Amino acid sequence: MAKGKTPAKRARKAEANRLRNKAYKSRLKTAEKKYLASLQANDIEKAKENLVSLISLIDKSVSKGIIHKNKAARKKSSLTKKLNEIAK
Repeated sequence: MAKGKTPAKRARKAEANRLRNKAYKSRLKTAEKKYLASLQANDIEKAKENLVSLISLIDKSVSKGIIHKNKAARKKSSLTKKLNEIAK
């Protein structure tokens, strides 16, 4: 553990940030699984709703610095592509 006041505070803040980031990432993964499950069930309307909410979560996580903006763009593109392939 850190010895001084400042390093100790940095360690506490880092732990709090880690837990917050973990919660956001977990929420993202859950939303993605829900979206993919609706795609597997061929429920196009439900998949579109899930995609909109998932994209919103992805954008929020980028603004909070949880994931990088290029990763977010890549993920949104691939998820939308999957929906478009099934919707044909």
